[in-house]
Amino acid sequence: MDTEETSLASEDRGMGFFERYLTVWVALCIFAGIALGKLAPGFAKTLDGMAIYVNEAPVISIPIALCLFFMMYPIMVKIDFREVLKAGKAVRPVGLTLFINWAIKPFTMYAIASFFLGTLFLGFIGPDAVDYVKLPLGADLAVGDTYGVGQVVMVDGLKTLQVPLWRSYLAGCILLGIAPCTAMVLVWSFLAKGNDGHTLVMVAINSLTMLVLYGLLGGFLLGVGKLPVPWQALLLSVGVYVALPLIAGYLSRRWLIAARGEQWFKKKFLPVLTPVTIAALLITLILLFSFKGETIVQNPFTILWIAIPLFLQTVLIFLLGYGLSKTMGLSYENAAPTAMIGASNHFEVAIATSAMLYGLSSGAALATVVGVLIEVPVMLMLVKFCIRTQNWFRHEPTRNVHHS
Repeated sequence: MDTEETSLASEDRGMGFFERYLTVWVALCIFAGIALGKLAPGFAKTLDGMAIYVNEAPVISIPIALCLFFMMYPIMVKIDFREVLKAGKAVRPVGLTLFINWAIKPFTMYAIASFFLGTLFLGFIGPDAVDYVKLPLGADLAVGDTYGVGQVVMVDGLKTLQVPLWRSYLAGCILLGIAPCTAMVLVWSFLAKGNDGHTLVMVAINSLTMLVLYGLLGGFLLGVGKLPVPWQALLLSVGVYVALPLIAGYLSRRWLIAARGEQWFKKKFLPVLTPVTIAALLITLILLFSFKGETIVQNPFTILWIAIPLFLQTVLIFLLGYGLSKTMGLSYENAAPTAMIGASNHFEVAIATSAMLYGLSSGAALATVVGVLIEVPVMLMLVKFCIRTQNWFRHEPTRNVHHS
């Protein structure tokens, strides 16, 4: 697959206006959300109240579910599953990418986040600070019951689970750690002059792998962290936020290409979708920060305490992928995206899952949003590092051809 065929890398500039300034938009959403929470505190709560309830507990916020679908669909519709079938031609980079993403990254995220949030920064976060999260889906619990390290309490007429605040932040970090590779990784790979075909293949394979491993690893690590493990909601989140847009993307891609042709699909249809993804993300963030604004105003260092372990995790996984690629003798064109895919997070899925499992106003949801906040500047830093060190690796004769 050559560069002209790569949907996100088709423009010479590499990144569009929205992607280039994503960090700025996220920062503006923080301020807009805080302002909304102050000026119209009932507005976001009313929207979030439009939900599907199970046992008096809100399970799926309908407005948020719609926003998150429009986040995920544009990513899934870009996947050409013919490329997935060709992945066997690049056994070593594909195998290394899967190993880092699913055997290493989730566990290093848990270890780093646990140490920083539960030990090093616990005094700043507050050892006795609590968060209120949704009850596990389908759980029939009474006020006063315990679940994991949480206790069921009544808040605003609804039964919720009171958990230590730092553990709620940890849950968000865990959900980021088990969500590898977003559509943005195609941009990072392109800017780093990597193998765009390999990157597309890994986006597709990770999406399929998430259908199985996201719920299993999420449930295991949340349980190790003594957090509520709402298995039904985890599986439902995979179905709603991964399987549904994946199926919709696959079917609509086939139909649109058959009806209008591949050139129209890539040149006319796909470019329209990127602003849709970003807009849906930003609307979700405004709602999220309208809830969490008070927490941030009272303790503006909250974002910093979460950002530090996320930053260290990103750099660690990148260096591990880059170093192992060098050790295995991979070409630079495959080494760069292999390291980028491991370092980059599928933050759309993480935000969606945290909102479903623990609630839009939870510390877990806030932690996933911090992942968005640091993603762009950190990944651009790593792109520059790749460009400067590409002479460490052998090069392929031509770009964007699969080699092992």
